[in-house]
Amino acid sequence: MNTKTPAKSIEDRRHLANALAYLRKYFAILALLVLVIVFSQLNERFFTVRNFTIILQQAVMLMVVGIGMTFVILAGSIDLSVGSMVGLSALTAAIYANKIGVWAIFPAMLVGLMCGTVNGLIFAKGKVPSFMATLGGLVAYRGLVLLITRGAPVEIINMRFLNVYGGRTGDVPHSVIFAFVAGVIGYILLNHFPFGREVIAVGGGENVARLSGIKVDRVKLLVFSLSGLCCGLAGVLQAGRVMAATATLGDGLELDAIAAVVVGGTPLTGGIGSIQGTALGALIIMTLSNGLNMAGVSPYIQYIIKGIVLVTAVFLTIDRSKIGIIK
Repeated sequence: MNTKTPAKSIEDRRHLANALAYLRKYFAILALLVLVIVFSQLNERFFTVRNFTIILQQAVMLMVVGIGMTFVILAGSIDLSVGSMVGLSALTAAIYANKIGVWAIFPAMLVGLMCGTVNGLIFAKGKVPSFMATLGGLVAYRGLVLLITRGAPVEIINMRFLNVYGGRTGDVPHSVIFAFVAGVIGYILLNHFPFGREVIAVGGGENVARLSGIKVDRVKLLVFSLSGLCCGLAGVLQAGRVMAATATLGDGLELDAIAAVVVGGTPLTGGIGSIQGTALGALIIMTLSNGLNMAGVSPYIQYIIKGIVLVTAVFLTIDRSKIGIIK
C-alpha cells in the first residue's frame, strides 16, 4: 500500500527534476574531473604539466571544429563534412605555405568558407536534408584531396609558417592560443549578438522562428559557412602541427566533433548549448584517449569505451520533457 501523500510525491519529483537539471548543467565538468582523478591513479605520468599541455594541443583541432559544429547543431542541423573540409583546408595551407608563408591561412580559410557555404546553399536553398547534403560534401571534398595529392603527403618546408602555427611561446603552443581566441569569438557571437539568438530560435522551433520574423534560410546558410570557416582554421593549425598535409588528415573527425558537442551539453535536437560546453567536451574526448593510451588499453577497446561514454552522456544530459517524440 502506497503511504506517500500527493504533496510528498510531488516534492520528490521536484527534487529529482532539480537533481537531473543540475547533472545536465555540470555533467561535462564532473566527467572531466572524474577522468583526471581515475587516470592520475592509473599512471603517475598522467598528472603532469607536460601531459596536460599535450592534451590541450591534441584537442585544438577538435575544439575549433567543435565551435562551428555547435552553431550547426544549435540550429537543429548536422554537418558530416567537417573532417573532409579540414583535410582540404590543410592541403591548401600546405600548398600555399611554401609560396606565401604565414599568409597561407587566408586561402585555407577561404576554401573552408566556400565548402561550408556550398553545404549551406544545398541545405537551405536546395531543401536537401543537412545529413544528406553534408554526407555528399564529406565524399566530394575528400575526393578532391585524394585527386590533388594522389595519396602522397604535401610537406611544409616554410619554417616561418611552422613557427607561427605549430610553434610555442614558452610552454604554450601557439595553436592553443588560436583555439582560445576562436572560442572567445564564438562565445561572444553566440551570447552577445542577435545572430546567436536567431540560431537558438531556429533550433528551438523553426516555424515559430519564421513567424517571428527571423530569416531562417539565411541563418541556416550562415551556420554552415561558419562551420566551414572553423574547419579552415583547424586545417591550418593541424598542418602547422604535423608539418604536412596528408590525404587522410581529418578522417573521422566528424564523429569526434559531434561527440564533443553532445558531451558538452548541446543536444542533437538543437536550441540549447554553449561554446564553453563544447570546449569541455573536446577536452573530455582527448583526456579519455590520452588516459587510455597511457593505461595501455587496446585501440579496439578504446572505440567501445568512447561509444559507451557518448551514449551515457546523451542519456544523462538530454531533457526528454522538451521532446515530443523520440525517433
